[in-house]
Amino acid sequence: MQSDTFGLDPYHFLLAGCGLAIILAYWLPRYFRGREPAASGLLILGGLAVFGLLPGVPDALNPIDNPRIWELASEFAVIIALFGTGIRIDHIGGKGIWNPTIRLLAIAMPLCILAVVLLGQVVGLTLAAAVLLAAVLAPTDPVLAADVQVGPPLEGGEHPVRFALTTEAGLNDGLAFPFVYLAIFIVAASGGVSDWIGEWLGFYVGYKIIVGALAGVAAGWLLGKVLFALPGRNPLADAGTGVIALAGVLVTYGLTELIEGYGFIAAFCMGVVLRREEAEHEYHGRLHSFSSALEHSVTAILLVLLGGAIPALLGYLDWQHAVLGVALIFLFRPLSGMLALWGTPLSIRQRGVVAFYGVRGIGSIYYLAYAGGQLDLVDEGVLWATVTFTILLSTLVHGFSAGSVVWAATHEDDARRAKTADGT
Repeated sequence: MQSDTFGLDPYHFLLAGCGLAIILAYWLPRYFRGREPAASGLLILGGLAVFGLLPGVPDALNPIDNPRIWELASEFAVIIALFGTGIRIDHIGGKGIWNPTIRLLAIAMPLCILAVVLLGQVVGLTLAAAVLLAAVLAPTDPVLAADVQVGPPLEGGEHPVRFALTTEAGLNDGLAFPFVYLAIFIVAASGGVSDWIGEWLGFYVGYKIIVGALAGVAAGWLLGKVLFALPGRNPLADAGTGVIALAGVLVTYGLTELIEGYGFIAAFCMGVVLRREEAEHEYHGRLHSFSSALEHSVTAILLVLLGGAIPALLGYLDWQHAVLGVALIFLFRPLSGMLALWGTPLSIRQRGVVAFYGVRGIGSIYYLAYAGGQLDLVDEGVLWATVTFTILLSTLVHGFSAGSVVWAATHEDDARRAKTADGT
């Protein structure tokens, strides 16, 4: 019998390539600059370098042909990230603390969606494709925005700039879903707008948002009791394992989706409410470390594979559609954010930071993969190419600048607060 001891198994090559790309993405910045900017962009480029030139690999990773795999993997990453974002937040009360967040969600996000829809039609997309692209690119990403978010539990970092970016990322993933459904209605509905607008507003905008929020609040309160109060003499939190909380997130998300609520909203709300239970308990810090490690592991693999798929998508990208991504990052988001934050107590520089750092990422992958599984999209290749280009551009531009820019906008206020807390 002929031996195949030294045969090349594509699966093992894929594992080795992913590992190599991840190590290089986190190591190279420290080697050349002595610091580590966000590695997200380097992970995508690493995947492109490792897998992009290998025959057959880009086609095997092509999300157009395999949307279900991308949908499930990115869904899991976003669920864990939203929960982790919720438990980061130490304080949710205070005068006007939620005002910038509400403005970003109610003003900036719809303006961005409208701008992308209009420009999308100018460059040749159908109305449905333009609406879908706008909805897919609407949410800022909780997975890739660690450098602009508040600090881990019990470590502070609750500056209004970081709080606004954190809470926006936690909520707008779920709030973008109605616009995804709007695009689906435009494609699938055979009648006029009047035949489905009532259902869209009542069910997909009203019911699903409210149910998602209520389910998350209830689940966070209940899991808090399971972890910290029952049984009183031997609570689960003392064991220090994060697996129970992870299981709680999965149960919450699954049940919320079963009752037709938005599970993304539920996952974030659950994290926020759970954080209020025994707020000073060290378990919150351990839970954050567990969820953060899981989130970053899944995300790193996803981004490397996305980079490997780029050659299969490049043929669909032309300069007109690339302009959409550039305009969103450098024009639409900054302008709509500045408009939304006008009149808030934030300084002009702080408003500019919040307006500019709307990172795009894993949530966009999920929404487009979800829509691709629901519909036969005419412009699917163009949509995937545009979204992938925008994610790569965002991770490079935002990732390499976020840490220093956000620090510059917040460190003086943080230092003053620290001195006040120390009584000096």
